[in-house]
Amino acid sequence: MNQIYNKIVLDNGLKIVSHKMPGRESVALGIWINVGGRYEDSKNKGISHFLEHLLFKGTRKFTCRQLKESIEGVGGSLNGFTSEELTCYLVKLPASYLKIGLNILSDMVINPTLPAREIEKEKTVILEELKMYRDLPQSYVYELLDELLWPKQPLGESIIGTVESVSRVNRSALTDFKNKYYTVSNMVISAAGNFEHKDLEQSISKLFSSFKMQGLNGFSKVIESQDKPRLKFFEKATEQTHVALGFKSFRRNHPLKHALGLLHVILGANMSSRLFNEVREKRGLAYEIGTQVKRYQDTGAFIVHAGIDNKKVCDAIQLILKEIKRISKNLVTADEFRRAKEFYVGQLKLGLEDTLEHMLWIGETNATLNRTFSLNEIIAEVERVDRSKICEVAAEIFREDNLNLSLIGPLAGAKTKLYKNLHLG
Repeated sequence: MNQIYNKIVLDNGLKIVSHKMPGRESVALGIWINVGGRYEDSKNKGISHFLEHLLFKGTRKFTCRQLKESIEGVGGSLNGFTSEELTCYLVKLPASYLKIGLNILSDMVINPTLPAREIEKEKTVILEELKMYRDLPQSYVYELLDELLWPKQPLGESIIGTVESVSRVNRSALTDFKNKYYTVSNMVISAAGNFEHKDLEQSISKLFSSFKMQGLNGFSKVIESQDKPRLKFFEKATEQTHVALGFKSFRRNHPLKHALGLLHVILGANMSSRLFNEVREKRGLAYEIGTQVKRYQDTGAFIVHAGIDNKKVCDAIQLILKEIKRISKNLVTADEFRRAKEFYVGQLKLGLEDTLEHMLWIGETNATLNRTFSLNEIIAEVERVDRSKICEVAAEIFREDNLNLSLIGPLAGAKTKLYKNLHLG
């Protein structure tokens, strides 16, 4: 896969990174801002997410309806998302309409009107969104886990916020937050698809070059303090018990990040994984089971998630812990290791064929690490990982004093047993 990345930094600090993909009919464009849930405190929790919603409600040039129709009217899609460390506004549309996409996104970020009537309406929408996630145990169990992993810290609190914090948001707070964090020095514009780099760079420069350099956004680093397993139970009359087992893990660019990724593949990333095979296929203890890796600037998490038969919760968790312990002690087989590497690299290759996925990849790495990785770099780094590193990573993170477990379901019969038997010894 041919990968030539162009990157320039304007005098005001705005980064532009792009990748031309000849032969594609589409182009994807994203504006990234270094702000998200962990830049907030308990009083304004959820304001990044709230502001993201409001930017779709109209600008000085475009009404809310015009924003959507300008993109969807040419066959494109317009979206945005807020994470713990980033906010992103993005479009994917036919390549010939790139300038329309850029004009829409830039005006949303630079000139939102933040109308007071829309703020009150959106407040109601977000409060309903919050209730919706609380009603979905397969989603809410992750919130409970975050509270265990990073208690009383921004990373341990919901990105949406609380009923109290969302209710107190007003136009003044949103304007102040935007003025503080939405500065060009803290932005990256990424693009991938069929276009000319120079044309894109010139268009962006015209729109953003008049803005001045300002300081970089910052957040409080996590405090890691745990000396024993932590559990959180949420009693609910569900048809199955939802489980999230989490271990604090490595930061985004840790030297062992690819070994961690391969551990994820081997344990729970697909239907060939150990947990899927042992817990679901062999014993039928769960319908859904898998693993997930979260990566942040200064920390991370390795998570096992499952939907388990209510009567088999303890058996399933004991089996999961057994598999975790086994991979910490014994080398994976050469064949299993080879297949994990092929899957890991193959998934990346398949993703990078798509203009949207490619834009997201180069945008996120530049916004968080200020660099672009080539596919060949990644392949070379993965090739250097040997089987012993899987054991090393597993032994480092799968410790009893690093174990966190959240559960949602009818748990009365399982609580005491779990408290007594939740260990990796």
